[in-house]
Amino acid sequence: MEKLISGVAEFQNNEFVENIKLYKGLALGQEPEVLFITCADSRIDPNLITQTKPGELFIIRNAGNIVPPHSNVAGGVTASVEYAVAVLSVKHIVVCGHTNCGAIKGAMYPESIRSLPHVSNWISNCSAALARVKARHEHPDKPLNDEHLHELTEENVLLQLRHLETHPCVAAALATGSIELHGWLYELATGMVTCYDAAERKFVPIADRYAQVIHKHDQKKTARHS
Repeated sequence: MEKLISGVAEFQNNEFVENIKLYKGLALGQEPEVLFITCADSRIDPNLITQTKPGELFIIRNAGNIVPPHSNVAGGVTASVEYAVAVLSVKHIVVCGHTNCGAIKGAMYPESIRSLPHVSNWISNCSAALARVKARHEHPDKPLNDEHLHELTEENVLLQLRHLETHPCVAAALATGSIELHGWLYELATGMVTCYDAAERKFVPIADRYAQVIHKHDQKKTARHS
């Protein structure tokens, strides 16, 4: 706690003062363009990875970057998705998984979380991803193991994107072309981000998936400094 408390003091005395115009503007409202759904894992920092400032991302975090399929039972993820899309009118939703994810390990090895009933119930939202990977690889004499963890992590990201499409507000926005869904995977050991490319039907480096976006950004950056 000492580090957190001293950090607050440092923020108030330095960061906030240096960017007071930004924070005064944010006090009046928010207009994020992106809903960023990622894991609660302490090793993930969405703003650091994307180099974004306060007010630019609307963030949902939970174990396994899960989006339960829509139902009539109110939940924090469902309510947050609805608010981001219907009220804030975000233009993009990113589901970002990460390597060596404990939640995905729990899905692969359910006996490891059997004593955690709430965690087990939550992780069941990954079941369809697990079924896909099992169908491709599992054999009675050779069950899934850590070699399949990366594949299952990617498959889980794609599953949560499909779950998003069951939410009425997202379905309506997709129907009008006012929103775009993105599947990302963050590599803890390298800092690399790969992204799902529907045309290639696989995860590719971010520079390949968004080459035009990066080129456009570089042009604007060059223009500002010329």
